[in-house]
Amino acid sequence: MSASLEVLRDRWGIPHVRARGVDELFYANGYVHAQDRLWQMDAARRRAVGRYAEWAGAEAVEADALARRMGVAAASRRDYEHLSGQTRRMLDCYTQGVNAAMAQLPLPREYRLLEERPEPWEPWHCVAVMRQRGLLMGSIWFKLWRAAALRTVGPQAVRWLRYDDGGQERLVASQALADEPRWIASLQDLEPCIEALLALAPPDATIAGSNNWAVAGSRTASGLPLLAGDPHRIFEIPAMYAQLHLSCDAFDALGFSVPGVPAFPHFCHTDSVAWCVTHAFADIHDLYIERFDDAGRHETEQGWQPSSRRVERIRVRGGSDVEVEVTTTRHGPVIARHGNTGVALRSVQLDPIDRSLDCLLPMLLARDVHAFNEACRPWGVIDHSVVSADTAGHISVNVRAIVPERDRLNGWLPVPGWTGRHEWRGFIPWERMPRQVDPEDGLLVTANNRIAADGHGDYLCTDCHPSTRARRIAERLAPLARAGVEDMVSILGDVDSARAREIVARLIAVRVEDEAARALQETLRQWDGRMTPDAAAPTVYMAVRQEMTRLLAARSGLDGAATDMFATLAAPGVAPVNQLWWTLPELLRRDDASLLGGGSWDEIMAQALACTAARLRPGPWGEAHKPVYAHPLGRQFPGALPAPASHPVAGDGDCVNANGAYPTSGLPATYGPVARYVFDTSDWDRSRWIVFHGSAGEPGAPHYSDQNPLWARCELAPAPFSRAAVDAAAVSRQTLDVPEIP
Repeated sequence: MSASLEVLRDRWGIPHVRARGVDELFYANGYVHAQDRLWQMDAARRRAVGRYAEWAGAEAVEADALARRMGVAAASRRDYEHLSGQTRRMLDCYTQGVNAAMAQLPLPREYRLLEERPEPWEPWHCVAVMRQRGLLMGSIWFKLWRAAALRTVGPQAVRWLRYDDGGQERLVASQALADEPRWIASLQDLEPCIEALLALAPPDATIAGSNNWAVAGSRTASGLPLLAGDPHRIFEIPAMYAQLHLSCDAFDALGFSVPGVPAFPHFCHTDSVAWCVTHAFADIHDLYIERFDDAGRHETEQGWQPSSRRVERIRVRGGSDVEVEVTTTRHGPVIARHGNTGVALRSVQLDPIDRSLDCLLPMLLARDVHAFNEACRPWGVIDHSVVSADTAGHISVNVRAIVPERDRLNGWLPVPGWTGRHEWRGFIPWERMPRQVDPEDGLLVTANNRIAADGHGDYLCTDCHPSTRARRIAERLAPLARAGVEDMVSILGDVDSARAREIVARLIAVRVEDEAARALQETLRQWDGRMTPDAAAPTVYMAVRQEMTRLLAARSGLDGAATDMFATLAAPGVAPVNQLWWTLPELLRRDDASLLGGGSWDEIMAQALACTAARLRPGPWGEAHKPVYAHPLGRQFPGALPAPASHPVAGDGDCVNANGAYPTSGLPATYGPVARYVFDTSDWDRSRWIVFHGSAGEPGAPHYSDQNPLWARCELAPAPFSRAAVDAAAVSRQTLDVPEIP
């Protein structure tokens, strides 16, 4: 036995783990994850492999069925077997720690309510959890939305379904100020895809984002880089990320960990290098429309080929078992089928073999950004723009993704699977992926802005969220000459909305007859476009814009796309009004009334003002926008699983402080910065961090919601790193006895 492993916890309950060797440290990593977040880890494991309905009942069947059809469990087992020996050992040690915690510690209350016990953890479960945390993020939703819209209102709608980008787009790399127009498919180009889609009719005739940036030493007070940002996700309970500090003879690392996975896949700093990610929105998913014959074969350009088929059974809590047919073609799993036609998914997340977890230990051992970028080479499970900085003064951005080479049309719609014209031709080489080190202006900013194509004409992304956040961050950074940590914190809290000012300028110019509507206009006329928590004008603006989006959905007929097969292929499905939320600003900017059924934007705005005036009593934005958190099992066990407390928040989805809301959810924020961080390479102890509820995952635990008041005000807590700083911050110490690891 070894008694050398120590876990110190600070006032926030965050574990700082000290061990001699790497094996002991990853054992402790698994132990403290299970100690703080066991139920969350188990739920992620079950969602990944399609067994969550055993706990959550009928509401989880659809997602479980999709996981079974995609073969996530089989792919994760396969990937584990192909990982390097050192990675498998890391996962094995982590697994032993998880199972030790299960055996030694009281189980979270969720198990008592469910009358269940956790099954033993297995090393391949870490692969499954990492895959589940980014499963189907990105381009698949754009393609499903366009397909559903096209089949609802016709091919002419495709060209109007472009997300707003303010006209042109900033590129992730190069970071030069030059912009370029986005390539848009023509209807003629799309004709084969359109024909296939319109032929595929049912018998009875669908968030993510983040900010990050690096500031070179030439612009900081210390002379060394600063790195800052925030991951944007749905406010799930418990939160996806857990703060953690791991220290051993080989490395010392602090960052946001993913319970169920060892080390730090996304946000971290060691004693030499800091890194962080945003979703790159690279195009890593393709959808193929397949034709089947009565024997179950699928059509190809070379004739009919056999498809594999099996039936799996899903157990449902409180209900009958559900059988799921699992069919696979040459393109991948069939995720939906109607008669002799189906839709197959080919995704980098499932094919080829994924070795992303092989990056985790080399990332921790990298001594500079060049070595760090090289360590990211095998990563493919989800696409990232990775910004990094090191203590030698270098900053870098690296698109960490494996992207197929194929026809550009694949990026717009599901494509015919029987022609042979839309097949993958390999993958874009790592050497040709966008990457930049030490830009001349000393700034790197990514905020889901579009990836640049290289000189070979590679097609990397299908669409992306608006880049207004990237522009605003760049505006705030540009004048800084001696930047410090507080400057970075200020930018994280920025609530200026250029898009709000643009839309409000149109709203206050519209002629309205209703006196209450004119009162709303007057409120907006006096507003500066900042989404501050104490003002009522942001509440008015958001309510009116949401009403405009609902009217756009109704006038265009696209609200009917909600029931289209393509809108419901993958859980949670595509909500047309939420997709149109991002489209509306560009249509309004161009005064393009093509989707308004013969009406005008002035009519839409006047009607939206009148409707909002009739039902809204404007109050402070912070109260109207306050998130409403909910435990995933809260409906099953009312009152037994309280959610963390929530405080008033500022910002919206167009601000850097991106607490966002959609028309389907009303005014309360449903997604936003689930964590914030500033890493200071000149003195790691000056680094700061925060999460949106707390370090604990069990309802009612002392650290379940204690960080929320700071987070809501966009304040960050110290992130002690040096031995002296951690000792000074510690409020408890625990010694773990680690069994001998074979």
